[in-house]
Amino acid sequence: MSQKIYDVVIVGGGMAGISLAYRLAPHCSVLILEQESQPAYHTSGRSAAMYMETYGTEQVRALTRASRDFFYKAVESSFSPTPLLSDRGCIYVASPEHQQELKSFYEELSAHSADNVKLISKDEVMRLAPFMRPEKVAGAVYEEHAKDIDVNVMLLSFLRGARAHGAEFKANSTLEAAQQINNLWHIQTQQSDTILAKTLVNAAGAWVDIVAERSGIKPIGFIPCRRSAFTFDAPAELDIKELVMVADLMETYYFKPDAGQFLGSPSNADPTEAHDVVAEELDIASGIYHIEANTTLKIPRPNHTWAGLRTFAPDNDLVIGRDPLNKNFFWLAGQGGYGIQSAPGVSELAACLLLNKELAPELQKEKIKPELISPARFRK
Repeated sequence: MSQKIYDVVIVGGGMAGISLAYRLAPHCSVLILEQESQPAYHTSGRSAAMYMETYGTEQVRALTRASRDFFYKAVESSFSPTPLLSDRGCIYVASPEHQQELKSFYEELSAHSADNVKLISKDEVMRLAPFMRPEKVAGAVYEEHAKDIDVNVMLLSFLRGARAHGAEFKANSTLEAAQQINNLWHIQTQQSDTILAKTLVNAAGAWVDIVAERSGIKPIGFIPCRRSAFTFDAPAELDIKELVMVADLMETYYFKPDAGQFLGSPSNADPTEAHDVVAEELDIASGIYHIEANTTLKIPRPNHTWAGLRTFAPDNDLVIGRDPLNKNFFWLAGQGGYGIQSAPGVSELAACLLLNKELAPELQKEKIKPELISPARFRK
């Protein structure tokens, strides 16, 4: 019996890899290799995900807007059994010394999402977030339609849909080496015989450069960064269910309601190595300090702390496309902190490129430019 040859093997079982498998599986044979015992262990599964059309680089924001219908119609389209989004809203708060930055931020965002952002006054900030210290507030940009994302339902729905069309998922399968022989990838993992594939997709998150090196492909220079987070109790007299997310314009903290408590972060992105990252005490202390300094909230101690990895390309933008040095090696990387909100659009784009199809209408509508996020920009 001859060995199976997969059309596509995807290295990485996070949101990027699984959503791409969902897009590809109706058209070709797909295998996902995940080094951990479960999908989305390192980054996707540790995300405080929001759908925010104001968040990220220009191409990330465009791909997030291209994801809008997918999110809003998830139940109607039978993608998921329950809605992926719930109302939240977000305010980017500026202190008095950062009013010029606030104006510039608003002008940049309103050029692309005029129907979704407002420049609001100090009084309006205090109405939306009455625990802010008035002397620390000059105003804010309000993204009224920012939403909470149910990451677990989203991930499981992508995985279920991929499997329904024949995609396979192998856990505990670290890529040890890959070599292309006669236009076929010969992939070695620590637990299996050689796996054969026509195309190898690198969606390994913080490990993308390691996977590239093990596949004989020149690394790009991705930087894994640690972001820490924590939960803490809300005041007993405060009904937080309907409150907005509060983010410091200068990125020293954010916090939002989460399952009856607050989830906070120092908004850090500290360069590190690809590993099973944990929260640093100084990160948590910094987040607590800035929240307490800008609000009347008190955080005697956090209830729970953790960290995740956000991985960035050298220019901080996405890297999606075939490597010019080997057209059968495809990068799906550099999602930073935007991978969940942009996953429907990003996976649609990657699938169109892999299947050599015209860009989907929602991608064309948002004027997605694949050449701007191609790995070719690092091969000149």
